[in-house]
Amino acid sequence: MDGLRHLAPMIALAVISGAPAVAANRIPDSPLPAAYAAPAGTPLAPAQLDRWWLLFNDPALNALEDEAFRTGPDALTAAARVLEAKATRDSQIAQTLPTGNLAGNVSDERAHNIGAGSNSLFPIGGEILSETASLKVSWELDLFGRLGEARKVAKATLATTRFNIEGSWASLAASVADNYFLANGLIIQIDDARETVRIESNLQRVAQEKADLGLGAAADADRIAGDVAKANAQLEDLQSQLHAARRQILILIGRNGAATDSLKLPGLAAEAPPTPAAIPADLLARRPDVREAESRLLAEVGTARLRHLAIFPTITILPQIGLSRNVQPSVSYNAATNTLMPFQQATSLGYWTWGGGVTVPFFDIPRLLFDAKAEDARSRQAAVAYGKTVQTAFGEAENALVNLEAGRRAAAILTDGEARAHRAYDAAQTRYSMGLDDLTSALSAEQAWRATRTALTSERVQALRRAVTTYKALGGGWAYATLAKAR
Repeated sequence: MDGLRHLAPMIALAVISGAPAVAANRIPDSPLPAAYAAPAGTPLAPAQLDRWWLLFNDPALNALEDEAFRTGPDALTAAARVLEAKATRDSQIAQTLPTGNLAGNVSDERAHNIGAGSNSLFPIGGEILSETASLKVSWELDLFGRLGEARKVAKATLATTRFNIEGSWASLAASVADNYFLANGLIIQIDDARETVRIESNLQRVAQEKADLGLGAAADADRIAGDVAKANAQLEDLQSQLHAARRQILILIGRNGAATDSLKLPGLAAEAPPTPAAIPADLLARRPDVREAESRLLAEVGTARLRHLAIFPTITILPQIGLSRNVQPSVSYNAATNTLMPFQQATSLGYWTWGGGVTVPFFDIPRLLFDAKAEDARSRQAAVAYGKTVQTAFGEAENALVNLEAGRRAAAILTDGEARAHRAYDAAQTRYSMGLDDLTSALSAEQAWRATRTALTSERVQALRRAVTTYKALGGGWAYATLAKAR
């Protein structure tokens, strides 16, 4: 008690010095506008946004997404990271619980007399057996909430990692779909490019025949020859892009060693699903990057509290229980014969003790306060980063919705233009078959129609890819509904 009486002033000084420093940190408010600039669209249930690729009604895409989440290297890495993060969380929480070691020792010593003779009073040599077992426990009393705060930080750190992993799942789903639509669009564009090469080659042949007959200028044939070369170069470029898109899909789904031709694609560009209706506030609950920033902020705030609480005393209880058994040579007295004789004496004991300790970081308080100030600054940085993440998420979602709606309108305009160009091409073919127009006019009409068709295909592919970007921007592509129920 005298020792604790001497420590009392230092404990009081530590508490008084640290109490004003422990401030209640709060997650800053990051208000969002009430609505997006894009017009309202079709409402989507949370489950539909979780697996948004099903909205495209494309079995080939669904199969690729399932394969990517089952055998893709990104998905396998994410699963391993989840296990690692949970084990790390459990380890950090276990460090806040009572600790102790169960120890046991056994020794067997045998000695033999090789010198002076022994007698009954002083035996020399023999067997000495010692057996001990003990349990020592160290239990820190959480009087100031330090251990509870450490457990909160461990859970927030796990949440940070988990939302980062879920963000990688969302990116994986988006990457598979984006490359899938890109590859399908390239297949259609390659077919159109081949037809363009055919048309340009026929136009060059007609121009050359006219030049040879003196009915046209040779420069016309040369000009069209340049168009043929450009069309062939574009075809080669499209084929290389298709190869790269196929290879990227194979990498994402875990079939990197397979040949690109083994990936069967339908080569279709359907219309994108309707523009989804979304509420900005949903981003705070759905976007993995927003949830990650929020959890990181919570972890930083908790760590800052721990830095402030580090200046408080540490009070530890140290109980111990044990057993011991000793067998060693000794001397016994026989009262009947009044003689002494050697024998092996065995002694068994059971014991328990308890103790306690107080540690006050008296001379470390200035350094600990500086560490706390540094951690407070890191907490403020995390708060700013959280606000920026929220605003960035809103901007990305709004821009994605606006672009998707604009793409849908552009596709509708080009659909009408393609239909008109096709009618003009049909009319030119009819006139050519009746001998009213020459081949050049017919080929020019087909060329105009196919150029409009290529533009429509490109716009439809872009609309599909914008839809992918939109669903990802709204926080789709990970098991939000399942994990929300588990929390």
